[in-house]
Amino acid sequence: MHIPDGFVSPGVSIAGYAVTAGATWYALRRIDKDRNPQAKIPKAALMTAAFFVVNLIHIPIPPSSIHLVLNGLMGAILGFYALPAIVIALFFQAIIFQHGGITTLGINAVIMGLPALLAYGIFELRHRFNFDEQTRTKLFGFLSGASGVMVSAALFSGIVIAAIPADISAQTERRATLFALALYTIPAVVEGIATLMVASFLDRVKPELLESHY
Repeated sequence: MHIPDGFVSPGVSIAGYAVTAGATWYALRRIDKDRNPQAKIPKAALMTAAFFVVNLIHIPIPPSSIHLVLNGLMGAILGFYALPAIVIALFFQAIIFQHGGITTLGINAVIMGLPALLAYGIFELRHRFNFDEQTRTKLFGFLSGASGVMVSAALFSGIVIAAIPADISAQTERRATLFALALYTIPAVVEGIATLMVASFLDRVKPELLESHY
């Protein structure tokens, strides 16, 4: 779900940077309201490294391959720290491995980062329910992980469809893109299960890592 350099128009790239800049500014403002903003930096650094590495590991499943995204998990664990963490990871992926691009860094951050914030909001909804805590953590962990992937896939598909060149059959390309979006339900379920497992484990052994501080 990385948009490479040259795939979208300069206007779309600029818009991506503008949205990312605004969202990052808002995230940093919210982080500044944390009781101890520096306390989460080691955790954010660790999750940034995990996001950086996991996105480069592809598991072959014919006729294609899948990989974990972890943006939903990052949102659930890091909250607003997830967005700047994802921007940093995408930047190093682009300059080291040419995975994505520099001109499209903003749009890729929108695709990956905004769903992470949405996943955080979904995970925080668990506090509004009164049933068993472990069940709440598992349920909303799954929903946050799966939604992170599906919303990213929807944003990616929308951008790809909008960027279809005039000399290519738009209808054929649109069908192929929507079919690919439907297939993302499989990695979304896998991602949801992975997030569920990590969130449930942390809730048992170190629940303070899942606490909201905003």
